[in-house]
Amino acid sequence: MELDATRTVRELATEIPNATRIFEKFGIDYCCGGGKALQDACRQAKIPVDEVLRSLQGANTAGTEAALSDLDFKNTRLADLIAHILSTHHGYVKQEIPRLKQLFFKVVAVHCAAHPELGAAQRTFVSLADELTAHMMKEEMVLFPYIEKLEQARSAGQRAPLAPFGSVRNPVHMMELEHESAGKALEEIRMLTSAYTPPESACFSYKTLYSALKEFETDMHKHVHLENNILFPRAAALEVQS
Repeated sequence: MELDATRTVRELATEIPNATRIFEKFGIDYCCGGGKALQDACRQAKIPVDEVLRSLQGANTAGTEAALSDLDFKNTRLADLIAHILSTHHGYVKQEIPRLKQLFFKVVAVHCAAHPELGAAQRTFVSLADELTAHMMKEEMVLFPYIEKLEQARSAGQRAPLAPFGSVRNPVHMMELEHESAGKALEEIRMLTSAYTPPESACFSYKTLYSALKEFETDMHKHVHLENNILFPRAAALEVQS
């Protein structure tokens, strides 16, 4: 494909193998901010667009080996994509939230006097954890089951099932707003922790906390990318099929 800096980050992330890894490297928002043109996203991140384009071109021409490194979620069944999101990302979040809360409790108790930013980061994370827990429950109990039923109906040549929320676009819009809120919370934690850089005197638990927070943010980017840029648009398109 021909690379063009006026194309959106979302388009490039879904069409080029390993593009999301490149965007992670450069700090470009490809999930909540995926609707921006690449040139605008680079300008916002203060990164030369030509450098990003070169990296994307390398991934684009890497051939079959690179293409096989990521599952083709653009064409797989929506039910399979949902199963992947649930097992890989929802499962990870549910596992990491109590672990990170415990790490925060331990590190804040010892180091907050000298590093008050830890307390602020802890409060932001606890709020984020509560928000994500409720968010995932809504997806698992309401939105995802409807999308699976919608796919089953369309595959059988039947009309879309009735939904209590009208169009699937309505809960999707709410999920996207909540994704944006989660993204802002993670940005705040990143700022408070100096991009997850512990002080030189940090103990093992302190370093472990920052490393785990960085991994949590990276997973969340991939998680939201799969929903905002692939699952939700495909579900909305499926709903309006005649």
